[in-house]
Amino acid sequence: MINVNMFRVKRMGLRVEGMYMPSAHVKFKIPGGPGSISAEHPDDEFRILATRPTADGLRVVFEAQTSDTAAIVRHLDNAQWLPSYDVLHTDKQTMLIQYSLQFLPSLYRAILSSGHLLQFPLPLRNGWAIADLTTSHEQLSQLKDAFETEGIPYEIGSVTQSTEPTDLLTDRQLRLLTEATERGYYDTPRDCTLTELAAELGVSKGGASGILHRAESRIIKTFLEQPTA
Repeated sequence: MINVNMFRVKRMGLRVEGMYMPSAHVKFKIPGGPGSISAEHPDDEFRILATRPTADGLRVVFEAQTSDTAAIVRHLDNAQWLPSYDVLHTDKQTMLIQYSLQFLPSLYRAILSSGHLLQFPLPLRNGWAIADLTTSHEQLSQLKDAFETEGIPYEIGSVTQSTEPTDLLTDRQLRLLTEATERGYYDTPRDCTLTELAAELGVSKGGASGILHRAESRIIKTFLEQPTA
């Protein structure tokens, strides 16, 4: 028997033409840049807050939460990859830093070439960035190829896709399925017969059976089509 409560799930991903695109949990190594700071200070917390392409490179804003802001400043001052930077804000435990690169990093090229857009803030942990990407299976395959072409280490975690019943079913199907569940039609043994359910909702027994069958068919097919990690 089908329990409709199984499908009252949290919406994930982006709706496109009546469907929801998968959401992928991706972890990738950031070569140099803030990734190197994160790797050298694994106990501190870093987040890339925003990036903006410029005429000849990339502008980056990132945040450091640390108990030793002086050590972060020393790292930035000695970083060969960083021509200059601006401290937008600082206090005892937080620094907000902006810098510009005169080139487009390989990581950024890889993400752009696959058609993805990063969602910020982007947390960094021990040199790795962790992102949840709204994607398609084709785009995810392209991202893997781009990472491998650029030599960027990566890990693809869970890939999920879910749909809300209000989008999966018609209003009539959802109403009847919900009523059937609440009245015990799907319990074992049943607390409600199809005849009683149809009478309660003012439809024929054959009509109720057809509506339930189409709803159950949609749910089962959608469930079986769910992508696996």
